[in-house]
Amino acid sequence: MKPSHIEHIGIAVNNLASAIEFYEKVLGLKCYNIEEVRDQKVKTAFFKVGDTKIELLESTDPDSAIGKFIAGRGEGLHHIAFAVNDIEKQLKHAEDNGVRLIDAKPKKGAEGLEIAFLHPKSTSGVLIEICENKTNKF
Repeated sequence: MKPSHIEHIGIAVNNLASAIEFYEKVLGLKCYNIEEVRDQKVKTAFFKVGDTKIELLESTDPDSAIGKFIAGRGEGLHHIAFAVNDIEKQLKHAEDNGVRLIDAKPKKGAEGLEIAFLHPKSTSGVLIEICENKTNKF
């Protein structure tokens, strides 16, 4: 697997509006997109920092992955996402190399990306997301 770049860094937050305020007022960044991903029970907000994005994630359901993450660990760094070409091939490559997959098949993520997660028990404790933009190649 050879990612082309860090697509985004995901940060779990309790309150999207107050987190956006911090990133805009204190860090001087501009939120350019807010989107709800109903399948994942999450609302997202995006900021650009150079070529990398910051994705804020607010749970819309306490039983969602983000809801459970915040309940167990509190707000904070949730995942790092790498952009790849041919996500299906990359998932197979990871699995063939002993990586435990959370998602055996890609699913729809925010901003129209195809996404899949690699289990942190196989990645030195870091939740890794791989994603592919099938509509607009990098």
